Amino acid sequence: MAANTGTQSAEDIDSKDILRILEKHTEDRGGLIAILEEIQAEYGYLPEKSLRIISDKTGRPLVDVYSIATFYRSFSLKPRGKHLIYACLGTACHVRGAPRVVEELKHQLGIEAGETTPDKEFTLETVNCLGACALGPVVVIDGHYFSKVRKSRISQLLEQARNGFGTLEIGKDKRIFPLNVNCPHCNHSLNDDTYDIDGHPSIRVTISSGRKQGWLRLSCLYGSYNFASEFDVSIDSVVSFLCPHCGVLFPSTSDCSVCAAPMVRMLVDGGGILQICSRRGCKNHILDLV
Repeated sequence: MAANTGTQSAEDIDSKDILRILEKHTEDRGGLIAILEEIQAEYGYLPEKSLRIISDKTGRPLVDVYSIATFYRSFSLKPRGKHLIYACLGTACHVRGAPRVVEELKHQLGIEAGETTPDKEFTLETVNCLGACALGPVVVIDGHYFSKVRKSRISQLLEQARNGFGTLEIGKDKRIFPLNVNCPHCNHSLNDDTYDIDGHPSIRVTISSGRKQGWLRLSCLYGSYNFASEFDVSIDSVVSFLCPHCGVLFPSTSDCSVCAAPMVRMLVDGGGILQICSRRGCKNHILDLV
């Protein structure tokens, strides 16, 4: 796979690479998102030429391909920098000083939100929520969450990004932390110490998709997307979540701000709510601690 430099132009796009990715997903149902994800992983963005090839080879109208590529915030139609920065300006982060953090990022990088530095090193984006409201102001750099960020810390974070964050150490790195969650109906613990993911007891739930029903185990580490399931769920499918103890369907009081699928609620032991998107492939999640 080609290195993700985030600087390739349309002339650098090899049609054979796009066709190879398409061939891998010929049997996938609803595989367009998976195709776009792999193309972006390879090139750092979604080149126009790749979207036209997808339309031509799959028979999908080009406008439909573009609508998916522009609907999900994780996709980009223009090259991004080597390091991607997301700064939250949602209400909880805003009242804790997020605007000052964003202004400092803009000042040190010399760019506005939505832009990439001339050396293609950094891209800065602002978002309305990063799913950790109680930990604001929150900044995410290359997938690493940083909580309660202050202006004085920005220079250090940018330098760390340039040098590489290194390996995360579970139990020592404050950017990752385990959660104990309970069923919102019977309050029974959903953590399962008989099945580890990421070195911690997994979160066990029951999922239903179509006529299939089986177990799903999620990592209890906030920010990790690792999971295991009893049966395969195709990308873009929406599943129902049930408690494995009382069998009651988990409630949903809001829709995902990214893909509009129902957000599933679970209780955080000690006070708080964890919400995760019920659509396979969407990584939106919200943590609200008391």
